Amino acid sequence: MSDIAATTIVGAGAFVVGSVFGWTAQKTNFCTMGAISDIVFMGDWRRFRAWMLAVAVAIIGTQTLQLTGLVNIGKSIYLTPNLGWAGAILGGAMFGFGMTMAGGCGNKTLVRIGGGNLKSVIVFLVLGFFSYMTLRGLIALGRIQMEALNLNLASLGLASQGMPDILAKITGLPAATARMLLTALVGGGLALWCFKDAEFRGSGHDVIGGLVIGLLIVGGWAVSGILGADEFEPLPVTSFTFVAPIGGAMQYLMSFTGATIDFGIAAVGGVIFGSFLAARTGGSFQLESFTGTDDLLRHLLGAALMGTGGVLALGCTVGQGITGMSTLALSAPIALGSIVFGGVLGMKYLEEGTLPGALKAVFGRA
Repeated sequence: MSDIAATTIVGAGAFVVGSVFGWTAQKTNFCTMGAISDIVFMGDWRRFRAWMLAVAVAIIGTQTLQLTGLVNIGKSIYLTPNLGWAGAILGGAMFGFGMTMAGGCGNKTLVRIGGGNLKSVIVFLVLGFFSYMTLRGLIALGRIQMEALNLNLASLGLASQGMPDILAKITGLPAATARMLLTALVGGGLALWCFKDAEFRGSGHDVIGGLVIGLLIVGGWAVSGILGADEFEPLPVTSFTFVAPIGGAMQYLMSFTGATIDFGIAAVGGVIFGSFLAARTGGSFQLESFTGTDDLLRHLLGAALMGTGGVLALGCTVGQGITGMSTLALSAPIALGSIVFGGVLGMKYLEEGTLPGALKAVFGRA
């Protein structure tokens, strides 16, 4: 298969699964920021359980792909031996705080664009600008300096930061056994925790949202790892993440002749398209703009924090929170916990009006 053919096939596959992702998120109101907000302000855990169900399904499916040899997730960016703990903590907290200012994470931004939200178009542009600036522009210098804090696990005899590899190293278990054990404990444990709640079991759209989104993460790995497999020029093995791909999509739109579409860029387009179809057919499509200057400034700040933080953390609520978790990479739960903390802090900031007040509300409550 030629490189052009493989890129075209993977791009088409990513657009299709991205469209289903956008449709599902729009129809089921799958929203990670909303999940945190429901807990903080209403004590409602159903959407959070939907998020964790997506994580559980993604872990079980992705690890099955690895165990059967269909996809080598060890080639993904999540499983290098370079553990970026500082970026995961700082970037995750920045992203979590930013998404509360911007009214949603990267995925929700794309879904809202499809639903007619003009505020999210501005968030998209600013998020993409800052993500690209953090990857290759002005802020990249700070990112590179922070990477000096990374922990090189290769010095400990580990080929990756995958938790199955770490468990196998510590216990002496065969790698496959360690992988199956952790998949059962983490993936199965999360699924049981989700379904033990009667309110969640009775919320059909949350159950469907979690199941489908989780399966789509697995589908993303299959598209990039199976359709993109090439003995001579293999394409990157990846699945859904939205911060860096939004920056890539902006570059692609501005320099079509010098850029190449990839899984992430095609998935971004697919999510917007799928959400648009769901909103139009469901009668929920509605143009919405800023209510005032404060609203605009808050969204600009949130987008900048998400673009920068998402790159530092190697992903967003989906990129690290589900896709990264599906690989059982050690950095994923660190980033996920930091995103949740940043989200709670941001919500308390909106409630209290000051950062010191928000910190007092968060830690005082704890």
